[in-house]
Amino acid sequence: MITAEAGLDAQDLGFRRPWAAAIDRAIGAVVEPAAAFLVLVEIAILAAGVFTRYVIHQPLVWTDELATILLLWLAMLGAVVAYRRGEHIRLLVVLRRCSPARRAVLETIGSVVTAIFVLELMPASITFFQQEQTDPTPALNLPHSYVVLAVIVGLALILVLALLRLTVVAAVAGAVILSAIALFGRDLFATLGNLNLIIFFVLLVGACVIIGIPIAFAFGVGTLSYLAVTTHVPLSTVAERMNEGVSNIVLLAVPLFVFLGLLMETAGIARRLVEALASLVGHVRGGLSIVLVAAMYLVSGVSGSKIADMAAVAPVLFPDMERRGQKRSSMIALLATSGAMAETIPPSLVLIIIGSVTGVSIAALFTAGLLPAALSSLLLIAVALWSAKRENLALAKRAPLTVVGRAFLFAIPGLLLPLLIRYFVVSGIATATEVSVVGIFYTVLVGVFIYREFDWGRMYPILLDTVALSGAILLIIATATAMGWALTQSGFAQQLAAMLAAAPGGTVGIMLFSIVLFIVLGSVLEGIPAMVLFGPLLFPVAKAAGINEVHYAIVAVLAMGIGLFAPPVGVGFFSASAIGKANPENVVRPILPYLAALLISLLLIAFIPWISLGFLPNATGQ
Repeated sequence: MITAEAGLDAQDLGFRRPWAAAIDRAIGAVVEPAAAFLVLVEIAILAAGVFTRYVIHQPLVWTDELATILLLWLAMLGAVVAYRRGEHIRLLVVLRRCSPARRAVLETIGSVVTAIFVLELMPASITFFQQEQTDPTPALNLPHSYVVLAVIVGLALILVLALLRLTVVAAVAGAVILSAIALFGRDLFATLGNLNLIIFFVLLVGACVIIGIPIAFAFGVGTLSYLAVTTHVPLSTVAERMNEGVSNIVLLAVPLFVFLGLLMETAGIARRLVEALASLVGHVRGGLSIVLVAAMYLVSGVSGSKIADMAAVAPVLFPDMERRGQKRSSMIALLATSGAMAETIPPSLVLIIIGSVTGVSIAALFTAGLLPAALSSLLLIAVALWSAKRENLALAKRAPLTVVGRAFLFAIPGLLLPLLIRYFVVSGIATATEVSVVGIFYTVLVGVFIYREFDWGRMYPILLDTVALSGAILLIIATATAMGWALTQSGFAQQLAAMLAAAPGGTVGIMLFSIVLFIVLGSVLEGIPAMVLFGPLLFPVAKAAGINEVHYAIVAVLAMGIGLFAPPVGVGFFSASAIGKANPENVVRPILPYLAALLISLLLIAFIPWISLGFLPNATGQ
């Protein structure tokens, strides 16, 4: 999973009004520690659930319910933190090419659209809140309105932050636009029929995404505007669907695995894995390229965040690779495509979310993703070795066996962690959500008692990074769920399913069409929103055509990974370039052979189902 580069945070916005900056800081001072505390509370709740269920055999029946209630609060407060810090997921290709003046204009338009989204959704959320006051939760017997209140509080704070970033003229312009749509839109659009789908879900949403408006708000404003202008559906339904989209205990794995990935760096686990691999093969031609790919494979098995993976591996290897004569652009190309390969390695957040929205077994997905990633890794290594034929080995020294042994001895705790995570999930000791807590406690213990370099002073910043990234992801899931529901009600879902089912060539045609579709979706929307939006629509069609759902999921994830890291618009491609400190335009040519290797591996995986299903009991192919 990757997030877009951060935009302008609150401190960089240059508030012209001192009182606006003061309000912004006050909101941050309240929301940030509250959201960080919620992460710790969620960890404590899940830990208590695992302990009472598997140790003392007296399960607490309310832990999952309370954790789910707090998840929505964490999602909305995290969305506020992400908005304040400018860290919502968005496409930045156009903004990068704009002058500062034009970028400021587009940022203002983004704030206007955000304000419109909130103003459209707020009355509906209040209505939904009133409806839920008499609906108690099953275990704790709390009014469900306590959960919905999180949406209202989060929206109100985002609206305040958006207005603080606007001039009076921009705020008035936004109000005029919203009023005009409300007064004149319905009669105008009523005669357009299905053309409204293109206007709202392609043109409006597409335009918002292209100019850099966060994907969550683009989905939300498109969905709300479509329903408000062209239908008589009460908008409280949108608030209900958003609530349902996030109210899934499986999604609690998002913040907890993000937190685990960030803890790994502080604990020193990732660095020691890289150092152990480098001591073993770093002296051979192309050896450091092998280490890079292998490290991404191993680190991804623990982290779940591709930004964290790349940021942990690149600083350790790039200096030595550059000294041996490798070009920085080639190193970044390998780093990016290794990130694409690692999308199928558990505990990938995309795999967890696929299980959440489609009902496919997460344990099966965790098992199925390992061999496809290994195949992709071997092909990437082959290209890297071919590219390294002119590498200067004068500076490469073979490490003594004692050094290699010592390095792997220190790396053992890191090597055990992905095995521990997979064992707990597959054996049924812990769910995909609960196992993240096991990983967190394990990582802290390793950092404190074995490596003895755990920096407790980094804990609060790590919690804030976790909150911001999780809020951005979960808000996308919420709005994408509402958008998917609207598309289903409009009949588009049925049309898309029919088009996929009618693809020439039977299952082969369906698979090829799906690969192209997921590569495009991965490059534009990023894996998580694309899967939340289209997974429930496409997976039933694939299953009806005789394609195993686990196999189809692995193909979809790898295809989206290729799109995510492919130029010219892949968010991951630009993130890798930023981490490697190189101009993205210089990386385009070197990345093409690596992308070709990934495409070959994708086709092999797509049409040889055993690669995904060979280690699953009772799995069937196409």
